[in-house]
Amino acid sequence: MTTTAKVNIWTPGDWNAYFGFGTNILVNLLVLTGLLRFVLKMPDEIVFGRILPATGLMLFLSTVYYAWLAYKLAKETGRDDVCALPSGISVPHMFVVVFVIMLPISLSSGDPIKGWEAGLAWVFIQSFVLMVGGFIAPFIRKVTPRAALLGTLAGVSIAFISLRPALEMFMTPVVGVVCFAIILASWFGGVRYFKGVPAGLVAIAVGTLIAWGSTAMGLNYGGMSLENVTASFANFGFSFPIPAIGHVFSGFEFLGVILVTAIPFGIYDLVEAMDNVESAAAGGDSYPTTRVLTADGVVSLVGCMMGNPFINAVYIGHPGWKSMGGRIGYSAATGCTVLVLSWLGIIALMASLIPVVAISPILLYIGMLIGAQAFQETPRSHAPAIILALMPNLAAWGKLQIDNALGAAGTSAATLGLDKLGKVGVLYHGLEVLGGGAILGGLMLGAIAAFIIERKLVKAAMFALAAAACTFVGLMHGEAIGFAQSLPVTFSYLAVAGILFVSAKYAEIVPASAETH
Repeated sequence: MTTTAKVNIWTPGDWNAYFGFGTNILVNLLVLTGLLRFVLKMPDEIVFGRILPATGLMLFLSTVYYAWLAYKLAKETGRDDVCALPSGISVPHMFVVVFVIMLPISLSSGDPIKGWEAGLAWVFIQSFVLMVGGFIAPFIRKVTPRAALLGTLAGVSIAFISLRPALEMFMTPVVGVVCFAIILASWFGGVRYFKGVPAGLVAIAVGTLIAWGSTAMGLNYGGMSLENVTASFANFGFSFPIPAIGHVFSGFEFLGVILVTAIPFGIYDLVEAMDNVESAAAGGDSYPTTRVLTADGVVSLVGCMMGNPFINAVYIGHPGWKSMGGRIGYSAATGCTVLVLSWLGIIALMASLIPVVAISPILLYIGMLIGAQAFQETPRSHAPAIILALMPNLAAWGKLQIDNALGAAGTSAATLGLDKLGKVGVLYHGLEVLGGGAILGGLMLGAIAAFIIERKLVKAAMFALAAAACTFVGLMHGEAIGFAQSLPVTFSYLAVAGILFVSAKYAEIVPASAETH
């Protein structure tokens, strides 16, 4: 139904979503700034003068576009509850491009600028994978059970969104747990603060006051210091993004290293974006998958051509922002704010004033909603499929923790010996295989299980064959693209497909009971 009803660009609930989503984006900007400055040893003039202004431009274009897409949907449907898709820097990719691409090249060349150029080339390739993939994504979304799409998303939510904030909160509970209580009471319990002041802003303000108060008393909860605030003023100044096309193509010097991860992570983006579009549809807002993926690719391409080595992605969390009242304006307002912060060099000051642990509870809240949605928006009988879809991301998280811990100790799992790890109950190789290509792996396992539960064995077998093909070329259960990868797992999926085909043709199948949704 098309309507000419007036659409409200801003509603009171947009304040909640603005402060919640805005702080989410701010946290990611603060983290990537730290990675660039302290891990890659990138000069401040590149970080604050080139990369952050380009990143701000990309985020502005992305958030304004998705606000426009939400406005168009609201106009077409006549609904006043349409919520814009959240978007921003892809957090998993942020760490991958830094530690897998930029850092090794920076160290081997002795030049962090070379690492930056390799990161730009990495995003350049991924952008085209996204744009091309956008045209096949609607078909994949159509044939894949919702339990598989939302289940693997829940796995990402639990492992890579919820766990770290939860750990940070309980490492500094005086700040983190108190802020979490403020958020829970409002966003789950309906408590209104101080004439409608957004709960996210209240939590950040209270957390900041506790942190600075503790610093004044010598307790130092949150790591705040006047020295950091003073030092942050050195980065003030207007920095407009300028083209970095020459740097992008200089990065193609490292094309062999880049392709190994750029293609599989481009496919990761494809699947993740489909999951997030499905999540929004489950929440009542149906967006065109092709437009979403194409927009992510185009915006990322613009960003990398201006000097930003981080991919843009539709974010997990649409139901969370919608549940707290977010509609259209919160997305565009966040983009405008980021543009100001990044172009004027204010991000360094923000990092010195606000304790990250005061923001962590907002991320945990979003993770809780996404995990819950997988069970709430699918048939009850599909719950086992959702649990199976969670597993690859949990395995990937476990492997990452082990790798980081051993790396900090100056060793690795291979150096230490997988047999020694196995003797103390650490099944490292299992984590490595199950967690390889976790997003795609979770989707495939969830789809196979969901179709089996529905007694649609032929469809389950087709997904098993697809899983075998993806594993054979290294997109799942492996760490490298190529032919004849992870052959034991490939043959296992072929065996699963064979069993299901034979069962569908010859076995007696008990009908599935009627399910209550």
